[in-house]
Amino acid sequence: MNRIAKLAAALVIASAAAAPAFAAPETYTVDGTHTFPRFSYSHFGMSTQLSKFDKTTGTVVLDKAAKSGSVDITIDMKSVNTGYDTFNEHIQGEDFLDTAKYPTATFKSTKVHFSGDKPASIDGNLTIKGVTKPVTLKVTNYVNMPHPMLKKDAIGADATVVIKRTEFNAGKYAPHVGDDVTITVSLEAIKG
Repeated sequence: MNRIAKLAAALVIASAAAAPAFAAPETYTVDGTHTFPRFSYSHFGMSTQLSKFDKTTGTVVLDKAAKSGSVDITIDMKSVNTGYDTFNEHIQGEDFLDTAKYPTATFKSTKVHFSGDKPASIDGNLTIKGVTKPVTLKVTNYVNMPHPMLKKDAIGADATVVIKRTEFNAGKYAPHVGDDVTITVSLEAIKG
């Protein structure tokens, strides 16, 4: 019996020593200087208009071993940048973003789907102008590596989704100004 007790104790110690080898969820903070949500839409069928938001915050949690994660992003809607100051003000009005009442938009993931070792899509809830809708972002680029300058683990990704702005109470001039809006998020986040 003493031999069995020693063997059991050895197994417990060995498994405790091996536990750190299993990965755990890691939290990455969004780098606001290298993260830009962009949106594009048809302008009277004449051209595709491109705009972006200059201020984004949030976190990404990644568990590489479990192939799971989460994304929580907040966009400062007052930081909209159309390339033209007058239009920045116009698009912040009640008919579009209504930033006086709704200064932020959010995306909170509900599930991250992996293809091999990389996220392929992210299900979640997008909230714009107080309206929350389920969406799925398609991940078109993903990198996880040490940041060349910061020497910390980092992730970079591009993800895209198409929404209908009328579903978020921002549909003035639709359908002449396109109802379909493509949102693309270029994101970098740093561990630590």
